Amino acid sequence: MGKSRILVADDEKEIQLLLKKYLQREGYEVDTASDGKDVLEKFNNNKYHLIILDLMMPEIDGIETCRLLRNKTNIPIIMLTAKDSEVDKVIGLSIGADDYITKPFSINELIARVKAHLRRYFILSNQDSKISKELSFGNLIIDLKSYRVFKNNKEIQLTAKEFELLKFLASNHEQVFTKRQIFRQVWKNEYLEDDNTVMVHIRRLRKKIEDNPKKPQYIQTVWGIGYKFTGVEKE
Repeated sequence: MGKSRILVADDEKEIQLLLKKYLQREGYEVDTASDGKDVLEKFNNNKYHLIILDLMMPEIDGIETCRLLRNKTNIPIIMLTAKDSEVDKVIGLSIGADDYITKPFSINELIARVKAHLRRYFILSNQDSKISKELSFGNLIIDLKSYRVFKNNKEIQLTAKEFELLKFLASNHEQVFTKRQIFRQVWKNEYLEDDNTVMVHIRRLRKKIEDNPKKPQYIQTVWGIGYKFTGVEKE
């Protein structure tokens, strides 16, 4: 496998050059963009494995750019912003961002997060061929080999993180997990345990797989504890 290719999008030239310099030192190929329109054009013409996306950009802002990207790809997206608002973080995660880091940031921390997301992305994309089982619950099918999900014979587009979350819960169906346990299992060695991140991803996943997200059939809330995946698995 060749070098991983990363797109860094920020309207501050200094940030672009800083991230490009340090990411290239780590062996990555790096392209830069200054606005959302440029991001989408470069994404359509190149193959990227991860995107670092500034929230506040001209032409098309980071939130809308992330939303449009998520309609096309499941590669990791890290949101980068000067804002430290919980609302901004929730919006970013809810429309498909995998991670969120606030300026000013530690370059070592950002690089560590990039490595962690790429490692998990490639594990999902190149899973060992010995995994060939699929999980089937009624009209919901989770293919663990191809990392695809189908409902009523129609494919559901999930991000890498959403698939990891669904796979973890469905593989342990009827078992109750706290938000902390879910975060540790799905987000692995990321830095902070974040209950809100789990809740946002659960809510996003329910919108995609449930007939009625307000009355979920599969991902059940166990009040005062956490969540469980319920359903009768087909043989």
